[in-house]
Amino acid sequence: MEEREIIIGLEIHCQLNTKSKLFCGCSTDFHDDEPNTHTCPDCLGLPGSMPKVNKCAIEYALKVAKALNCSIREESEFSRKHYFYPDLNKAFQITQHDKPLAEWGKLLIDGDNGEKEIRITRIHLEEDPGRSVHMGTSDRGKYTLIDYNRAGTPLIEIVTEPDLRSPKEARKFLNKLRATLEYLNVFDSEKEGSLRVDANISLKGSSRVEVKNISSYKGVEKALTFEITRQRNLLRRGQTVARETRHFVETRGVTTSSRSKEEENDYRYFPDPDLPLLRVASWVDGIELPELPDARRERFISQYGISPEHAKTLVGGLKLAEFYESVALEDPVLAATWTADYLLGELNYRDFSIDAMPAGLFKELLTLIKTDTVTDKSAVEILRMILDAVKEGKKPEHPQEIVSRLGLAKTSGDQITGMIQEVIAEQQAAVDDYYAGKMQALNFLVGQVMKKCRGRADPGHLNTLLKEILDKKA
Repeated sequence: MEEREIIIGLEIHCQLNTKSKLFCGCSTDFHDDEPNTHTCPDCLGLPGSMPKVNKCAIEYALKVAKALNCSIREESEFSRKHYFYPDLNKAFQITQHDKPLAEWGKLLIDGDNGEKEIRITRIHLEEDPGRSVHMGTSDRGKYTLIDYNRAGTPLIEIVTEPDLRSPKEARKFLNKLRATLEYLNVFDSEKEGSLRVDANISLKGSSRVEVKNISSYKGVEKALTFEITRQRNLLRRGQTVARETRHFVETRGVTTSSRSKEEENDYRYFPDPDLPLLRVASWVDGIELPELPDARRERFISQYGISPEHAKTLVGGLKLAEFYESVALEDPVLAATWTADYLLGELNYRDFSIDAMPAGLFKELLTLIKTDTVTDKSAVEILRMILDAVKEGKKPEHPQEIVSRLGLAKTSGDQITGMIQEVIAEQQAAVDDYYAGKMQALNFLVGQVMKKCRGRADPGHLNTLLKEILDKKA
């Protein structure tokens, strides 16, 4: 059976990092507070309450729209979207429907086959509902608690055209979008629930399935991968794919059927009578954008002389880009290599963010590498010891202190020459093989010297030196 084309579109809900909610003055700084302590008649929708629009939220949404090359509507409108769910306290959500704030933008990503433009259908503002806390297991729930602290938090929903063709492309799009939002300073990716994704996926010629409320970037890729396999298996067995909404169970890596897909008229949209039309297109000219990821990537290449691959990695998050610039002054290329190729791998292994690495200690480590004080292998060992100390809640040692305490300084000069002579004397069979033209014997002898010096010599230099000594003895 010929494989059908994968068609993916995303709906991304992003919490704007404002100090107060979208339609009232309640604080959005509620994550460490008791449930239902950040509410008022307005965000609870009590009788007689009257919503008032948060100007800062609109400015943030416009900033995102401008960064994503969207057209701003001359008039946009808030509507009521009606559906019943326990954490939707008013039984409707204030959102934008027929007249969104912005339309028809784009974002460039590295697609499966090179650079690719992903079209943005629309960006609109809406309020977040409350949060349901289900007590018990997913299949044996005892009861549900409702926390309305989140109700009314400003969201933007960013809807793409179905331009994505693989789960990998979807994850790349989300990573690029997250970085852009961080650079704009309108979004805090470290807050729980700050970005949630609904993914629409189909195989060409088949019905579309929506997977709701995926809360992580890895989760999106996993959910889409599972759905592609599930839908392909149905079609191969001659069955049809039902048009439905599904839920991603992150702990199991599967999607489960939730309900049949709603139609737009199920929500009974109508304009909110308490909120006037928004006429804010004229504000856009006054909005100044910061240096965004693509621009910073080009600057890193031209200013620091680093490779495009390293530059692409280093601009992938605002904090990462700022960290790199803070350590790049003495040797930008060395700093790029060690940040992108070594540090990020160690951080990811420990599930750390870039904040975990003290920039001052990393600069000291780079100095030891640059001055040839330690080998790359020893430098990695030092880096791991620093991060492990951070993980254990201890104060990490300075790199030079670790070198002195463990004797990690690079072995060179007369020391290394003496060790080579010892190995030549001890491994006569391998020496004879080398003289017989078996070049793998040289690698064996290099390994024996590295073992003798406990990895504290440069392998490339050692290879050259060993060959020179052997050839002189021939």
